[in-house]
Amino acid sequence: MTVIVRDNPSADQFEAEIDGEPAGFATYLRSEDLVVYPHTVVESRFEGRGVGSALARAALDDARKRGLAVLATCQFIHGWMERHPEYQDLAYQNRSRVSD
Repeated sequence: MTVIVRDNPSADQFEAEIDGEPAGFATYLRSEDLVVYPHTVVESRFEGRGVGSALARAALDDARKRGLAVLATCQFIHGWMERHPEYQDLAYQNRSRVSD
């Protein structure tokens, strides 16, 4: 079982699938220097299979690639970032402190 995550810019979300079936999504709002992740959903039949983590990682890797600060209002992505210190530098709060 492999989780595949793709960006769907026309829907403003990252979409995950397993074996060709929709498994979840993470919505976003992007501006020139910031991305907000307000909501993540994992289909109940795929819970516990790493779908949420795959979505969070793909979304945050994309933000890093684009040079965007991240405001994670979604509790899942916010918590995921707290548990993965390698992504802390992306947090909007951390970036705003550096520029003060």
